[in-house]
Amino acid sequence: MSVLVYVENTGGKFKKSTFEVVSYAAAVSKQLNTELIAISIGEVNPSDLSKLGNYGAKKVLNVSSDQLKSFVNQAYASIIAEATNKEDASVVILSNSFTGKGLSPRIAVKLSAGLADGAVELPKTDNNIFTIKRSAFSGKAFATIELTSAIKVIALNPNSFQINESNESAIVENFVPALKESDFRTMVSEIVRASDKIALPDAELVVSAGRGMKGPENWAMIEELAKLLGAATACSKPISDAGWRPHEEHVGQTGIAVSPNLYIAIGISGAIQHLAGVSSSKTIVVINKDSEAPFFKVADYGIVGDAFDVVPKLIEAVKAYKAHS
Repeated sequence: MSVLVYVENTGGKFKKSTFEVVSYAAAVSKQLNTELIAISIGEVNPSDLSKLGNYGAKKVLNVSSDQLKSFVNQAYASIIAEATNKEDASVVILSNSFTGKGLSPRIAVKLSAGLADGAVELPKTDNNIFTIKRSAFSGKAFATIELTSAIKVIALNPNSFQINESNESAIVENFVPALKESDFRTMVSEIVRASDKIALPDAELVVSAGRGMKGPENWAMIEELAKLLGAATACSKPISDAGWRPHEEHVGQTGIAVSPNLYIAIGISGAIQHLAGVSSSKTIVVINKDSEAPFFKVADYGIVGDAFDVVPKLIEAVKAYKAHS
């Protein structure tokens, strides 16, 4: 028996969420007293694959072919399912990223496995039963579920588990799966990435703004603060709908759900739809001139004041801090 973890890459590089999910999977394998095997699909440097041993992987299955350079949902799910059977894995773990949300249910169906997506903690194990805490209702609540199936699939929410490192290396083994033509009926024709921006789902810090900014011409201060903090920029739905900011920055129930260590909301009232996408944030700071704004009810820290007064002072404070550190 073993634990299998899928290690997602972007352009051949691993992101922080990958190291989180490998660390999490290593902890699960320790609970079960078994070994952790990783599977990578796509073009990744073999030395980077070997370094996954630093996070607990004993072996890495490397799947590489021209057909698989870009993400193909059905094909990737079939490959991971085949690797699960090959390695006699009882648990399959992956990140609950945009990619993982598409893969995890497909993998579960192929393996007749129970699925816990949006996991935020290690499972509690009792014989063959896993009890897992997961986010629910778009992050507004938590649910505790039991997986009793022989094989279990867990999708871990980003920023939910600490990265653990050591000085180990993993064995890299080429794996050639049995690809089927039916797995390639739906293909990605083009991927356009904003390479100069921090991806929202992976961001540890997020600076977000809403209608309190009055217009797109005032967004420079938001971008400056985000750049100083090394944060991603985001916005509320009315802002993206109005065309002030691109739709990929829209955070909320109908946009992107985030769970950063710090979420700064500037000029956002805090409608329930927006809160649904940010409630998993570890620390929420709200800046709003309306002291009755709903966002203050869930904020860890609140500043009642005009964004055009507060944000410039915050920028100067960050600059001063960085100059003396």
